[in-house]
Amino acid sequence: MKLYFVSPLLIFLLFSGCFTISYSTKGGSLNPNLETVSVQYFANRATRVNPTLSQKFTDGLKEFLESNTKLRVVNTIGDVDFSGEIKNYQINLEAVAAGDIAAKTRFTIAIRVKYTNSINPDDNFDTSFSAFRVFDSSQNFTSVEEELTEEIIDEILDKIYNKAFVNW
Repeated sequence: MKLYFVSPLLIFLLFSGCFTISYSTKGGSLNPNLETVSVQYFANRATRVNPTLSQKFTDGLKEFLESNTKLRVVNTIGDVDFSGEIKNYQINLEAVAAGDIAAKTRFTIAIRVKYTNSINPDDNFDTSFSAFRVFDSSQNFTSVEEELTEEIIDEILDKIYNKAFVNW
């Protein structure tokens, strides 16, 4: 009976030495040499300004990285650093109904992100990410703005993460 227990344990220990450890993140593999991340304040340079968007986005990126990576957020420059600006916060008519009345409105946010990786500079990028939501024009924008902004920020955060760590 003891032999049955020792054999599987011995086989497990023998094969466990054949594998390497990699830090897994949300859908990707993180370089184990990366330990810290920094996020600079994303200034709002859009023509139309939402006064809370810069802080919401900056804090959201920090929280997203803390939740989805093993990286420690630091106030100095980290092994990887995110900086940039909010480029666009725009509302446009999307579809016109009968009588030249707007039926749908398109709300777009675009954010330029500069990613600097001090461990692997080949991964650096300076890219704009954008997302939009379409809502019924009969709705007052201020009544849907907060919810749509959160949805768009979440989508942009996913895109940034994928570009920085998943290498899509």
